Amino acid sequence: MAVTGESFYPIVQKISSQVAEKLGALVAETVERCLMDMLTRTVTYLPDGTAFVITGDIPAMWLRDSTAQLAPFLHLAHEDSGLADLIAAVSRRQLDYVLLDPYANAFNASGNGAGHKDVFPQSAWVWERKYEIDSLAYTIQLAYDLWATTRRTDHLQSFVDVAKVVIRTWRTEQDHERNSTYRFDRLDCPPSDTLTREGLGSITGPTGMTWAGFRPSDDACVYGYNIPGNAFAAVALKYIAELAVEVFGDHGLAQDAGRLREDIEQGIERFGLIEVDGQDPVYAYEVDGLGNSLFADDANVPSLLSLPMLGWCTAADPIYQATRSRVLSKANPYFYAGTAASGIGSPHTPPDHVWPIALAVQGLTSDDPTEKRDLLALLLATDGGTGLMHESFHVDDPTKFTRPWFSWANAMFCELALDVAGLRSYRRPAVRD
Repeated sequence: MAVTGESFYPIVQKISSQVAEKLGALVAETVERCLMDMLTRTVTYLPDGTAFVITGDIPAMWLRDSTAQLAPFLHLAHEDSGLADLIAAVSRRQLDYVLLDPYANAFNASGNGAGHKDVFPQSAWVWERKYEIDSLAYTIQLAYDLWATTRRTDHLQSFVDVAKVVIRTWRTEQDHERNSTYRFDRLDCPPSDTLTREGLGSITGPTGMTWAGFRPSDDACVYGYNIPGNAFAAVALKYIAELAVEVFGDHGLAQDAGRLREDIEQGIERFGLIEVDGQDPVYAYEVDGLGNSLFADDANVPSLLSLPMLGWCTAADPIYQATRSRVLSKANPYFYAGTAASGIGSPHTPPDHVWPIALAVQGLTSDDPTEKRDLLALLLATDGGTGLMHESFHVDDPTKFTRPWFSWANAMFCELALDVAGLRSYRRPAVRD
């Protein structure tokens, strides 16, 4: 019998009932609606046994989004083999895409040539070729998370090859100026949609960290070393090393991953911390290795706010706490406050628009149960009457929102609801205690 989204209704109804007992009917109904929307409307099973996941209103599969969209289901995969099969099918598709092009961020379901057409050529399978560190890190994360929660390995046939590609790519981009052939040049677009210097990007100096052209918002980096992206890479390299030893017995691969992780961590320590007005050091958002830095935070993940959720540090880490305080204030140029909400937005959306993803991350990285519950209630109150989450909404009027169908935001609401209800069973340990 063919698998359909409706096949998963019993397990979704089960978790919805558990949420209802803890948090009430309104939260439970929204969780059920969001989970079933993802399962019934965004997933397509392909003839090769893999699964293709669209973001919602864009018919392409982002490596980042598709991982995040599956996050709530990881807590259920150990008790439902069908959900585990779905996650495995998506993971295999992601791994295949990385082997196809490690610099691409979004792909097509077939080699149909759909998507953006830029100056430099790309595969007909590629929807968009914006190079972002997190695209590779998320692919590693999903493969690892499924193994960590179920101990299944059937989705990992190409993992060693992919891990080597990821390490080689991140090594190359440690010195983008001298070693990289990657260029991105898009015509007739806003500056945030292309790279300067004929596609090379702003100038950088080696730091030990790995360079990226674009942020997880798909907007161009101001400076080439994105700190949350590099922290996420360090976490992913830990996962590579663990899988290399535990599943494949490949100690050489583990050592390669460990050496690169050490480079990146030392780079973050040396270049990624800044002091502002003589106060405690905080993480910068981006640096260039030449003395320039940017303090900000974007609603997309990886972000500075999300570092404990990613597994970089604990929520109690003093540098994280100092960073968090600045991120959730006017010191962050993308922090907005209004009569309906306050929180983090993005240059990717209009001013005074807060992202539900960022509100959910704020709750997931908080140690305060009251803050968590308040943020969950805020998300429910700012859905614009649609019963679903959106990309962003205006801080004074939630009926003004961007992207009516954005599956990543729906998934993040569910993650926070499961967390508040005490049903979020899988948590990533911190790389740095």
